[in-house]
Amino acid sequence: IPLGLKRKGLRIVVTGGAGFVGSHLVDRLIARGDSVIVVDNFFTGRKENVMHHFGNPNFELIRHDVVEPLLLETNVVGTLNMLGLAKRVGARFLLTSTSEVYGDPLQHPQKETYWGNVNPIGVRSCYDEGKRTAETLTMDYHRGAGVEVRIARIFNTYGPRMCIDDGRVVSNFVAQALRKEPLTVYGDGKQTRSFQYVSDLVEGLMRLMEGEHVGPFNLGNPGEFTMLELAEVVQETIDPNAKIEFRPNTEDDPHKRKPDISRAKELLGWQPKVSLRKGLPLMVSDFRQRIFGDHKVGSSTTTTNDSSS
Repeated sequence: IPLGLKRKGLRIVVTGGAGFVGSHLVDRLIARGDSVIVVDNFFTGRKENVMHHFGNPNFELIRHDVVEPLLLETNVVGTLNMLGLAKRVGARFLLTSTSEVYGDPLQHPQKETYWGNVNPIGVRSCYDEGKRTAETLTMDYHRGAGVEVRIARIFNTYGPRMCIDDGRVVSNFVAQALRKEPLTVYGDGKQTRSFQYVSDLVEGLMRLMEGEHVGPFNLGNPGEFTMLELAEVVQETIDPNAKIEFRPNTEDDPHKRKPDISRAKELLGWQPKVSLRKGLPLMVSDFRQRIFGDHKVGSSTTTTNDSSS
């Protein structure tokens, strides 16, 4: 933008914008002067996540389910509806896909060229195959209808505003430790995941959406932790005396998960900056305040300058 000229704000629709990741993305967009319309059915999102924007003329919140009028809880129909909207109005479309498209991977770390190892009839398949189909539809609209699209494959993400009891491992461990409950580890605890702080993800999404490359792009932190190692970090952060309780593993649980982000580094100039040990305390502060109502706890900021991994 030439010096002295103000950037013209965009008009952006964020479906699921009252959710964990969506609300952080909305914060960034509003902060840079865009007009944002949040569409959310509050199935997992929370109005409290975006209430600080109420009264802002650049913000609008619509309670609506993108799968209407079919009344189905499936990401495939929602994606199809939003692709149709993007086609009609000539908008660029960003699909937030997931590392789950790789299933229980036989390639480690996972590159975007890997097609995955997914059980199409397993207990996790409704999510895995739903996202894989969403990617297919997105590329069909791109190739067949000329819709500008971008695809991000998001790896495990944590931070303030996560649902406290959503069943995800980081939120489980943090909530359990704060409540003085045992940390539940499934299986032998040797399965691995890679955890990125939400501000890193939002930066990657914005670079992808505003760049020239369709993707897909892996967006995740290559720092790999076993579930036992994650439990130990939570113990260090919250309660060194927290107990660990082992339970039988869930069906089709991936053994390893680690992104190869070479493509994002090269084409987007992106890589995560926030280490787990730096980001986790920010999430803990938010959870502590929401569980116990402790308003003296530090604010749940979404940014940090730590560059370690």
